[in-house]
Amino acid sequence: MNRQIKKIFHKLEYIMELKLNELSDKNNLNSHHGEHIILRLTYVSRYNTENSNIEVARILEQAQRNNERNGITGALVINENYFLQVIEGARPVINNLLKKLIEDKRHFSLQIIECREIEERHWNKWSMKYLTANDQNKEYVMKYSASNEFNPYLMSTSQITMFIDKLSKLQERQEKRESKMKKS
Repeated sequence: MNRQIKKIFHKLEYIMELKLNELSDKNNLNSHHGEHIILRLTYVSRYNTENSNIEVARILEQAQRNNERNGITGALVINENYFLQVIEGARPVINNLLKKLIEDKRHFSLQIIECREIEERHWNKWSMKYLTANDQNKEYVMKYSASNEFNPYLMSTSQITMFIDKLSKLQERQEKRESKMKKS
């Protein structure tokens, strides 16, 4: 009986060693695929109005849910005509997302503004802005854009970065104010 238990124990040890080696190989494989390298991808595209059954709110909700699940941070600015997005995440995740974005029929004329490796994330969370035609938004559009209408295709990389940065900071301040008001 004792011998049988030892045999089973050795068999279990062997199986556990195999599993540990398998896990180690998988981790090494992941590091060879660039999971430790963070990319920032900025792109613009046009909203496909032929997809009338797809609501902007649903797109926003889906983007937030998927990006959170995949460890992607960034910002999305949209209106009824354009998408302007900057995303940050592991290289393979961003590459996979880019492939999906290219195939996505909810938008067209996708143009990559910038894609580069970064040392650290600029956005620690996910922010989104639905750009409306109110006076405050007009002010920032005119400040960072080449025209008084929001058209990200006419904006330079630095204008886009400053524009998204400004809108994200405004959103963060608004969220803090709302949070304080709820506590009061």
